[in-house]
Amino acid sequence: MNRSPRLTRACAALLAVLASASCTDRSASSSPDAGDRPLGRGGPQPTLVVTAKPVKQSFGAEIEAVGTALARESVAITSKVSNTISAIRFTEGQQVRRGTVLVEFDRTQVAAELAEAEANLAESRNQFARGREVSTVQALSRAQLDQLETSVKTGEARVAAARARLDDTVIRAPFDGRTGFRKVSLGGLVNPGAVITTLDDSSVIKLEFSVPQAFLGELLVGLPVTAVTEGLPGRVFNGKVTTLDSRVDPVTRSIAVRAELPNPAGELRPGMFMNVRLQGREAPTLLVPEEALVPEQGKTYVYVVTAGKAARREVRTGGRRPGIVAVLSGLGETESVVTEGTQRLRDGAQVEESGSGPAADAGAGPGAGAAKGTPTGRP
Repeated sequence: MNRSPRLTRACAALLAVLASASCTDRSASSSPDAGDRPLGRGGPQPTLVVTAKPVKQSFGAEIEAVGTALARESVAITSKVSNTISAIRFTEGQQVRRGTVLVEFDRTQVAAELAEAEANLAESRNQFARGREVSTVQALSRAQLDQLETSVKTGEARVAAARARLDDTVIRAPFDGRTGFRKVSLGGLVNPGAVITTLDDSSVIKLEFSVPQAFLGELLVGLPVTAVTEGLPGRVFNGKVTTLDSRVDPVTRSIAVRAELPNPAGELRPGMFMNVRLQGREAPTLLVPEEALVPEQGKTYVYVVTAGKAARREVRTGGRRPGIVAVLSGLGETESVVTEGTQRLRDGAQVEESGSGPAADAGAGPGAGAAKGTPTGRP
Protein backbone atom coordinates (compact mmCIF):
# COMPACT_ATOMS: atom_id res chain seq x y z
CA MET A 1 0.00 0.00 0.00
CA ASN A 2 2.97 2.40 0.61
CA ARG A 3 4.45 1.75 -2.81
CA SER A 4 1.56 3.25 -4.77
CA PRO A 5 2.16 6.94 -3.86
CA ARG A 6 5.89 6.55 -4.66
CA LEU A 7 5.12 5.07 -8.07
CA THR A 8 2.68 7.84 -8.77
CA ARG A 9 5.23 10.53 -7.91
CA ALA A 10 7.88 8.86 -10.12
CA CYS A 11 5.54 8.74 -13.10
CA ALA A 12 4.62 12.38 -12.63
CA ALA A 13 8.29 13.40 -12.54
CA LEU A 14 9.00 11.42 -15.75
CA LEU A 15 6.11 13.09 -17.56
CA ALA A 16 7.38 16.51 -16.48
CA VAL A 17 10.84 15.80 -17.90
CA LEU A 18 9.39 14.63 -21.24
CA ALA A 19 7.14 17.69 -21.49
CA SER A 20 10.09 19.98 -20.84
CA ALA A 21 12.18 18.29 -23.55
CA SER A 22 9.33 18.62 -26.07
CA CYS A 23 8.98 22.33 -25.37
CA THR A 24 12.71 22.77 -25.78
CA ASP A 25 12.65 21.07 -29.24
CA ARG A 26 9.76 23.23 -30.41
CA SER A 27 11.50 26.33 -29.19
CA ALA A 28 14.72 25.37 -31.03
CA SER A 29 12.87 24.62 -34.25
CA SER A 30 11.14 27.99 -34.19
CA SER A 31 14.34 29.85 -33.36
CA PRO A 32 15.56 32.44 -35.92
CA ASP A 33 18.83 30.49 -36.21
CA ALA A 34 17.11 27.33 -37.50
CA GLY A 35 18.58 25.79 -40.64
CA ASP A 36 15.34 25.93 -42.61
CA ARG A 37 14.75 29.67 -42.20
CA PRO A 38 14.62 31.76 -45.37
CA LEU A 39 18.16 32.69 -46.41
CA GLY A 40 17.12 35.96 -47.91
CA ARG A 41 14.23 38.25 -48.27
CA GLY A 42 11.59 36.52 -50.37
CA GLY A 43 13.59 33.23 -50.91
CA PRO A 44 17.03 31.56 -50.77
CA GLN A 45 20.21 33.51 -51.33
CA PRO A 46 21.80 33.50 -54.83
CA THR A 47 24.38 30.81 -55.55
CA LEU A 48 27.93 32.07 -55.71
CA VAL A 49 29.61 31.19 -59.03
CA VAL A 50 32.74 32.05 -61.01
CA THR A 51 32.26 33.01 -64.65
CA ALA A 52 34.41 33.51 -67.72
CA LYS A 53 33.84 34.95 -71.17
CA PRO A 54 34.62 32.90 -74.29
CA VAL A 55 37.62 33.99 -76.33
CA LYS A 56 37.67 34.00 -80.13
CA GLN A 57 41.02 32.85 -81.47
CA SER A 58 42.49 31.05 -84.44
CA PHE A 59 42.06 27.39 -83.66
CA GLY A 60 42.58 24.12 -85.54
CA ALA A 61 41.80 20.54 -84.57
CA GLU A 62 44.56 18.02 -84.07
CA ILE A 63 43.17 14.73 -85.36
CA GLU A 64 44.63 11.38 -84.36
CA ALA A 65 44.23 8.28 -86.50
CA VAL A 66 45.98 5.05 -87.45
CA GLY A 67 47.23 4.31 -90.93
CA THR A 68 49.14 1.89 -93.14
CA ALA A 69 52.38 2.67 -94.94
CA LEU A 70 52.47 1.99 -98.68
CA ALA A 71 55.31 2.21 -101.19
CA ARG A 72 55.36 5.11 -103.63
CA GLU A 73 55.40 2.52 -106.41
CA SER A 74 54.98 -1.21 -105.95
CA VAL A 75 54.72 -4.03 -108.47
CA ALA A 76 54.97 -7.80 -108.71
CA ILE A 77 57.36 -8.74 -111.51
CA THR A 78 55.73 -11.39 -113.73
CA SER A 79 56.15 -12.95 -117.17
CA LYS A 80 53.85 -12.46 -120.15
CA VAL A 81 54.61 -15.85 -121.72
CA SER A 82 55.55 -19.38 -120.78
CA ASN A 83 59.30 -19.75 -121.03
CA THR A 84 62.39 -21.10 -119.33
CA ILE A 85 64.64 -18.81 -117.31
CA SER A 86 68.13 -18.60 -118.79
CA ALA A 87 69.62 -15.90 -116.53
CA ILE A 88 68.81 -14.07 -113.28
CA ARG A 89 70.45 -10.65 -113.15
CA PHE A 90 69.42 -9.39 -109.69
CA THR A 91 69.97 -10.28 -106.05
CA GLU A 92 67.37 -10.16 -103.30
CA GLY A 93 67.10 -6.72 -101.67
CA GLN A 94 69.11 -5.04 -104.42
CA GLN A 95 68.53 -1.36 -105.24
CA VAL A 96 68.06 -1.19 -109.00
CA ARG A 97 67.56 1.60 -111.51
CA ARG A 98 64.81 1.85 -114.07
CA GLY A 99 65.58 -0.31 -117.11
CA THR A 100 67.91 -2.68 -115.24
CA VAL A 101 67.67 -6.25 -116.57
CA LEU A 102 66.21 -8.53 -113.91
CA VAL A 103 65.56 -11.83 -115.70
CA GLU A 104 66.29 -13.30 -119.14
CA PHE A 105 64.34 -16.15 -120.77
CA ASP A 106 65.37 -18.61 -123.43
CA ARG A 107 65.18 -16.70 -126.72
CA THR A 108 66.26 -19.36 -129.21
CA GLN A 109 62.84 -20.08 -130.70
CA VAL A 110 61.70 -16.46 -130.65
CA ALA A 111 64.92 -15.31 -132.35
CA ALA A 112 64.37 -17.88 -135.11
CA GLU A 113 60.80 -16.68 -135.62
CA LEU A 114 62.07 -13.12 -135.96
CA ALA A 115 64.67 -14.17 -138.54
CA GLU A 116 61.99 -15.96 -140.54
CA ALA A 117 59.68 -12.95 -140.43
CA GLU A 118 62.47 -10.63 -141.55
CA ALA A 119 63.33 -12.94 -144.49
CA ASN A 120 59.69 -13.06 -145.62
CA LEU A 121 59.49 -9.28 -145.37
CA ALA A 122 62.58 -8.85 -147.53
CA GLU A 123 61.09 -11.15 -150.18
CA SER A 124 57.79 -9.27 -150.14
CA ARG A 125 59.56 -5.94 -150.59
CA ASN A 126 61.54 -7.27 -153.58
CA GLN A 127 58.39 -8.56 -155.26
CA PHE A 128 56.61 -5.28 -154.69
CA ALA A 129 59.55 -3.33 -156.18
CA ARG A 130 59.60 -5.51 -159.32
CA GLY A 131 55.82 -5.30 -159.66
CA ARG A 132 55.94 -1.52 -159.53
CA GLU A 133 58.49 -1.43 -162.36
CA VAL A 134 56.41 -3.76 -164.52
CA SER A 135 53.22 -1.81 -163.88
CA THR A 136 54.69 1.16 -165.76
CA VAL A 137 54.40 -0.74 -169.03
CA GLN A 138 50.92 -2.07 -168.18
CA ALA A 139 52.26 -5.62 -167.72
CA LEU A 140 50.79 -5.84 -164.19
CA SER A 141 47.29 -4.84 -163.17
CA ARG A 142 46.57 -2.42 -160.37
CA ALA A 143 44.93 -5.16 -158.29
CA GLN A 144 48.03 -7.33 -158.48
CA LEU A 145 50.21 -4.41 -157.40
CA ASP A 146 47.93 -3.74 -154.44
CA GLN A 147 48.20 -7.37 -153.42
CA LEU A 148 52.00 -7.17 -153.41
CA GLU A 149 51.85 -4.01 -151.30
CA THR A 150 49.58 -5.80 -148.81
CA SER A 151 52.10 -8.61 -148.53
CA VAL A 152 54.78 -6.08 -147.59
CA LYS A 153 52.62 -4.57 -144.85
CA THR A 154 51.75 -8.01 -143.52
CA GLY A 155 55.42 -8.91 -143.37
CA GLU A 156 56.22 -5.72 -141.48
CA ALA A 157 53.54 -6.53 -138.93
CA ARG A 158 54.89 -10.03 -138.44
CA VAL A 159 58.40 -8.71 -137.92
CA ALA A 160 57.11 -6.23 -135.32
CA ALA A 161 55.26 -9.01 -133.49
CA ALA A 162 58.35 -11.22 -133.49
CA ARG A 163 60.49 -8.41 -132.11
CA ALA A 164 57.93 -7.80 -129.34
CA ARG A 165 58.06 -11.47 -128.38
CA LEU A 166 61.84 -11.26 -128.36
CA ASP A 167 61.69 -8.22 -126.07
CA ASP A 168 59.43 -10.20 -123.73
CA THR A 169 62.28 -12.61 -123.11
CA VAL A 170 64.02 -9.87 -121.12
CA ILE A 171 62.34 -8.41 -118.02
CA ARG A 172 63.54 -4.98 -116.90
CA ALA A 173 62.81 -2.88 -113.83
CA PRO A 174 59.93 -0.47 -114.62
CA PHE A 175 61.15 2.11 -112.07
CA ASP A 176 63.86 2.71 -109.47
CA GLY A 177 63.33 0.53 -106.44
CA ARG A 178 64.40 -2.36 -104.26
CA THR A 179 63.82 -5.97 -105.21
CA GLY A 180 62.17 -8.47 -102.89
CA PHE A 181 62.60 -12.21 -102.47
CA ARG A 182 63.30 -14.26 -105.58
CA LYS A 183 60.44 -16.68 -106.30
CA VAL A 184 62.04 -18.57 -109.22
CA SER A 185 65.20 -20.49 -110.00
CA LEU A 186 67.53 -20.65 -112.97
CA GLY A 187 66.22 -23.08 -115.59
CA GLY A 188 62.70 -23.08 -114.18
CA LEU A 189 59.63 -22.87 -116.40
CA VAL A 190 57.61 -19.74 -115.69
CA ASN A 191 53.98 -19.43 -116.72
CA PRO A 192 52.18 -16.17 -117.49
CA GLY A 193 51.29 -14.30 -114.29
CA ALA A 194 53.73 -16.20 -112.07
CA VAL A 195 55.50 -13.84 -109.65
CA ILE A 196 59.26 -13.69 -110.17
CA THR A 197 59.98 -11.06 -107.51
CA THR A 198 58.62 -7.78 -106.16
CA LEU A 199 59.87 -4.25 -106.69
CA ASP A 200 59.12 -1.35 -104.32
CA ASP A 201 60.03 2.32 -104.51
CA SER A 202 60.08 3.39 -100.86
CA SER A 203 61.92 6.67 -101.27
CA VAL A 204 58.57 8.27 -100.45
CA ILE A 205 56.00 6.47 -98.30
CA LYS A 206 52.30 6.87 -98.97
CA LEU A 207 50.41 6.83 -95.68
CA GLU A 208 46.71 5.98 -95.91
CA PHE A 209 44.29 6.50 -93.01
CA SER A 210 40.62 7.28 -92.42
CA VAL A 211 39.10 10.32 -90.72
CA PRO A 212 35.45 10.61 -89.57
CA GLN A 213 33.26 12.81 -91.73
CA ALA A 214 32.82 15.20 -88.79
CA PHE A 215 36.33 16.47 -89.53
CA LEU A 216 35.76 16.87 -93.27
CA GLY A 217 35.60 20.66 -93.03
CA GLU A 218 39.04 20.76 -91.42
CA LEU A 219 40.81 18.64 -94.02
CA LEU A 220 42.81 20.28 -96.78
CA VAL A 221 45.49 19.15 -99.22
CA GLY A 222 48.86 20.32 -97.94
CA LEU A 223 48.08 20.08 -94.21
CA PRO A 224 51.05 18.89 -92.11
CA VAL A 225 51.14 15.32 -90.81
CA THR A 226 53.35 13.62 -88.24
CA ALA A 227 53.57 9.85 -87.85
CA VAL A 228 55.26 7.42 -85.49
CA THR A 229 55.53 3.65 -85.40
CA GLU A 230 56.36 1.13 -82.70
CA GLY A 231 59.05 -0.43 -84.87
CA LEU A 232 61.12 2.78 -84.77
CA PRO A 233 60.81 4.22 -81.24
CA GLY A 234 61.78 7.86 -80.91
CA ARG A 235 61.54 8.57 -84.64
CA VAL A 236 58.97 11.08 -85.87
CA PHE A 237 58.24 11.29 -89.59
CA ASN A 238 56.84 14.49 -91.06
CA GLY A 239 54.85 14.85 -94.25
CA LYS A 240 51.77 16.44 -95.72
CA VAL A 241 48.35 15.49 -97.04
CA THR A 242 48.38 14.92 -100.79
CA THR A 243 44.94 13.48 -101.59
CA LEU A 244 41.44 13.25 -100.15
CA ASP A 245 39.12 10.52 -101.38
CA SER A 246 36.22 11.65 -103.54
CA ARG A 247 33.74 9.62 -101.46
CA VAL A 248 32.80 9.03 -97.83
CA ASP A 249 32.47 5.37 -96.83
CA PRO A 250 28.72 4.79 -96.29
CA VAL A 251 29.41 2.08 -93.69
CA THR A 252 32.02 3.77 -91.46
CA ARG A 253 31.05 7.37 -92.36
CA SER A 254 34.73 8.19 -92.76
CA ILE A 255 36.85 9.56 -95.59
CA ALA A 256 40.15 8.08 -96.75
CA VAL A 257 43.12 10.43 -96.60
CA ARG A 258 46.54 9.92 -98.18
CA ALA A 259 49.72 11.65 -97.04
CA GLU A 260 53.29 11.36 -98.24
CA LEU A 261 56.31 10.99 -95.94
CA PRO A 262 59.87 11.40 -97.29
CA ASN A 263 61.86 8.23 -96.60
CA PRO A 264 65.35 8.79 -98.03
CA ALA A 265 67.04 6.40 -95.61
CA GLY A 266 64.52 3.63 -96.25
CA GLU A 267 63.63 3.25 -92.56
CA LEU A 268 59.93 2.88 -93.25
CA ARG A 269 58.72 -0.26 -94.99
CA PRO A 270 55.46 -0.83 -96.89
CA GLY A 271 52.80 -2.43 -94.71
CA MET A 272 53.91 -0.83 -91.43
CA PHE A 273 51.25 0.24 -88.93
CA MET A 274 51.60 3.92 -87.99
CA ASN A 275 49.97 6.38 -85.59
CA VAL A 276 49.10 9.59 -87.38
CA ARG A 277 48.53 13.10 -86.07
CA LEU A 278 47.02 15.58 -88.48
CA GLN A 279 46.95 19.32 -87.87
CA GLY A 280 43.59 20.63 -89.11
CA ARG A 281 43.36 24.00 -90.79
CA GLU A 282 42.86 26.89 -88.39
CA ALA A 283 39.84 29.21 -88.27
CA PRO A 284 38.52 31.81 -85.79
CA THR A 285 36.70 29.81 -83.09
CA LEU A 286 35.09 30.49 -79.70
CA LEU A 287 37.03 28.87 -76.86
CA VAL A 288 35.74 28.24 -73.33
CA PRO A 289 37.35 26.67 -70.26
CA GLU A 290 36.79 22.93 -70.08
CA GLU A 291 35.23 23.32 -66.60
CA ALA A 292 32.25 25.16 -68.12
CA LEU A 293 30.95 22.05 -69.89
CA VAL A 294 28.15 20.03 -68.31
CA PRO A 295 27.69 16.70 -70.14
CA GLU A 296 24.33 15.03 -69.75
CA GLN A 297 22.79 12.09 -71.64
CA GLY A 298 25.08 12.40 -74.63
CA LYS A 299 24.65 16.17 -74.94
CA THR A 300 26.80 19.06 -73.76
CA TYR A 301 25.51 22.12 -71.89
CA VAL A 302 26.85 25.32 -70.38
CA TYR A 303 25.29 27.74 -67.91
CA VAL A 304 25.06 31.26 -69.32
CA VAL A 305 24.64 34.09 -66.79
CA THR A 306 22.14 36.78 -67.82
CA ALA A 307 20.68 39.40 -65.46
CA GLY A 308 21.66 37.45 -62.38
CA LYS A 309 20.16 34.18 -63.57
CA ALA A 310 21.77 31.01 -64.90
CA ALA A 311 20.31 29.64 -68.11
CA ARG A 312 21.26 26.13 -69.19
CA ARG A 313 22.05 26.04 -72.89
CA GLU A 314 23.04 23.21 -75.21
CA VAL A 315 26.20 23.78 -77.25
CA ARG A 316 28.03 21.91 -79.99
CA THR A 317 31.71 21.44 -79.27
CA GLY A 318 34.63 20.87 -81.58
CA GLY A 319 38.26 20.07 -80.93
CA ARG A 320 39.87 20.40 -77.55
CA ARG A 321 43.15 20.41 -75.76
CA PRO A 322 43.88 20.31 -72.01
CA GLY A 323 41.98 23.15 -70.37
CA ILE A 324 40.00 24.53 -73.32
CA VAL A 325 37.26 23.42 -75.68
CA ALA A 326 36.12 24.88 -79.00
CA VAL A 327 32.42 25.78 -79.14
CA LEU A 328 31.02 25.63 -82.66
CA SER A 329 27.46 26.76 -81.95
CA GLY A 330 25.07 27.67 -79.16
CA LEU A 331 27.11 30.43 -77.49
CA GLY A 332 27.69 34.11 -78.15
CA GLU A 333 31.05 35.81 -77.99
CA THR A 334 29.91 38.38 -75.38
CA GLU A 335 28.10 35.96 -73.06
CA SER A 336 29.52 34.76 -69.73
CA VAL A 337 29.56 31.07 -68.79
CA VAL A 338 29.83 29.53 -65.33
CA THR A 339 33.14 27.78 -64.74
CA GLU A 340 32.86 27.07 -60.99
CA GLY A 341 29.66 26.10 -59.20
CA THR A 342 27.86 24.34 -62.07
CA GLN A 343 27.10 21.32 -59.88
CA ARG A 344 24.88 23.45 -57.63
CA LEU A 345 22.92 25.12 -60.43
CA ARG A 346 19.66 24.48 -62.16
CA ASP A 347 18.08 26.23 -65.10
CA GLY A 348 16.81 29.66 -64.07
CA ALA A 349 18.57 29.74 -60.67
CA GLN A 350 19.58 33.07 -59.11
CA VAL A 351 23.36 33.48 -59.13
CA GLU A 352 25.89 35.95 -57.85
CA GLU A 353 29.25 36.28 -59.56
CA SER A 354 31.98 36.10 -56.98
CA GLY A 355 34.64 36.72 -59.60
CA SER A 356 35.79 35.97 -63.12
CA GLY A 357 37.95 33.03 -63.93
CA PRO A 358 40.77 33.06 -66.50
CA ALA A 359 39.59 33.25 -70.09
CA ALA A 360 40.25 30.36 -72.41
CA ASP A 361 43.54 30.82 -74.24
CA ALA A 362 44.64 28.60 -77.09
CA GLY A 363 48.10 30.08 -76.89
CA ALA A 364 48.81 28.89 -73.37
CA GLY A 365 50.38 25.62 -72.44
CA PRO A 366 51.59 22.79 -74.63
CA GLY A 367 50.05 22.33 -78.03
CA ALA A 368 49.33 26.05 -78.40
CA GLY A 369 47.14 27.00 -81.29
CA ALA A 370 45.79 23.52 -81.90
CA ALA A 371 42.92 21.55 -80.54
CA LYS A 372 43.56 18.01 -79.56
CA GLY A 373 40.89 15.51 -80.46
CA THR A 374 40.36 11.98 -81.64
CA PRO A 375 38.36 10.81 -84.65
CA THR A 376 35.58 9.60 -82.36
CA GLY A 377 35.68 12.38 -79.79
CA ARG A 378 33.89 15.10 -81.67
CA PRO A 379 30.08 15.39 -81.56
